[in-house]
Amino acid sequence: MDTDFSQSTGPGNLDIMVVMGQVHAVECQFWARETSTDWWDCIVLQVWDDSQWLRNFRLYKGTSIELCDLLSPALKHKNTKMRAALTVHKRVVIALWKLATPDSYRSVGNQFGVGKSTVGAAVIQVANAVTELLLSRVVTLGNVQVIVDGFAAMGFPNCGGAIDGTYIPILAPDHQGSKYTNQKGYFSMVLQALVDHKGRFTNISVGWPGKVHDARIFRNSGLFQQLQQGTFFPDQKITDADVEMPIVILGDPAYPLLPWLMKPYTSSLDSSQELFNYRLSKCRMVVECAFGRLKACWHSLLTRLDLSETNIPIVITACCALHNICEN
Repeated sequence: MDTDFSQSTGPGNLDIMVVMGQVHAVECQFWARETSTDWWDCIVLQVWDDSQWLRNFRLYKGTSIELCDLLSPALKHKNTKMRAALTVHKRVVIALWKLATPDSYRSVGNQFGVGKSTVGAAVIQVANAVTELLLSRVVTLGNVQVIVDGFAAMGFPNCGGAIDGTYIPILAPDHQGSKYTNQKGYFSMVLQALVDHKGRFTNISVGWPGKVHDARIFRNSGLFQQLQQGTFFPDQKITDADVEMPIVILGDPAYPLLPWLMKPYTSSLDSSQELFNYRLSKCRMVVECAFGRLKACWHSLLTRLDLSETNIPIVITACCALHNICEN
């Protein structure tokens, strides 16, 4: 006998059909598709050694656990009636894998046995946690004398850092594509960074559209205000040829020449100016190398970040903090 379910008039009819065997009751269960986590549970956690962890997650296993402990206050979730929460460790390494590789959200989800939306959520959650809890601890000036001594050994006296900007490719924001198109012709957001003698970030500014000039970004940054007021570095001057020289930073020709910002000589040069440019360039290349290592480590910064305009600066900032953790 055919049964027309559209004719049911209330829950009473459904109860009767369950008893008659025409409809089968379904037990409540976690709201999740059947996925395999064997690779994570049995291979990564049990078999991989430190070299494999470093190659794939950019951190040693022990360091990743320490990172999880630091981020746990912001990432610890509870199980619900609908689904079991991912562990903090698994959420962190999912984010690290996605940031370190050009893999798609679907591909990363298949690797770890989660949905692609879970991967996207993990990236933003971890990036937010790193920015809120670790940024001020790892992206910091540190020991100024060690930095000055480091640059002096490279040939430039009383130098506290090298500054530059780099383009981070992004998808074109809605109705704003023109202002994000940089001079190289692609959509981007600018990362401005000051680095020490070892290429660790000591100050960053993220979020300006790619069309904006480096000098404008610099003049509107908090770093510029601190340097102008003399509060970023200690008041530590040296005297050379009867000229007092404060701690300076080094920039390329795009930056303005200031008492505390040195840039190369241009036009025809004599031998002393050529030597000055050589030493400045040698020390300034530290920031270019830092950008290279940042993008080589976190490959997502080499591809177009498919995130909202609000989340892109958070992810870039988190990658800078993770860069310093890796460098240390």
